[in-house]
Amino acid sequence: MYLLDTNHLSQVLNRDPQIIARLVSLGSVAVATCVIVRGELVFMAAKSEQRTVNMARVEALLSSLPVYPIDPAAADWYGTLKAALIDRFGPKERAKRRRATLISVGVSENDLWIAALAKSRDLVIVSADTDFARIQEVVDLRVESWLGVV
Repeated sequence: MYLLDTNHLSQVLNRDPQIIARLVSLGSVAVATCVIVRGELVFMAAKSEQRTVNMARVEALLSSLPVYPIDPAAADWYGTLKAALIDRFGPKERAKRRRATLISVGVSENDLWIAALAKSRDLVIVSADTDFARIQEVVDLRVESWLGVV
């Protein structure tokens, strides 16, 4: 099962023929997204010049997909992954490591939540974000990008 990130769903909204063809080729393979991506898409639509039109397009797209919530299992993965990332890439001095942020180790909060949800549900993330490559350095995380793939 695939968990689509914002950059790929944005391409669906833009009717990218490559992404649409890939989705069609999946047949009955399940595709979903999550509340984090929903928030990012709503934010993008709300900040756009055609707010009403884009909000309607986002709602139509999201109504056609399962949208996973953050649940206790995802929250547990989030905490585990955040600790592993800061231990691996944060300052070596313990006092400084306690104050380290995800951004300082090269990962956004949203992408970590998406990764945590994917781990908790055994999903393949479909994204072009480099944050996931960083997360893969501390955990086995399945990630694919369908952008630029012919």
